[in-house]
Amino acid sequence: MQRKIPIRMCIGCREKKPKKQLIRVVRSPEGEISVDLTGKKSGRGAYVCRREACLKRALKTRALQRALGCEISPEVVLLVGEEIAMEDEGDE
Repeated sequence: MQRKIPIRMCIGCREKKPKKQLIRVVRSPEGEISVDLTGKKSGRGAYVCRREACLKRALKTRALQRALGCEISPEVVLLVGEEIAMEDEGDE
């Protein structure tokens, strides 16, 4: 029997994709926001595609802030941007 692949929605483009193709940004119970590369950290999570356009749209429409229920620091935005940039380099 084949295992079910978890599907999540990107908050930037609103497309549904397999969880492994997305980057998870998580707000811990203590209120700390970080990038969750394992997908297993506890807390409120939001997913964004590994495309710069999706990240920009999620920030512009404040979808990321709404999903996590708090403001997003520039450092976290930078971390997600770096993760997307690393993915782009791997595609070439």
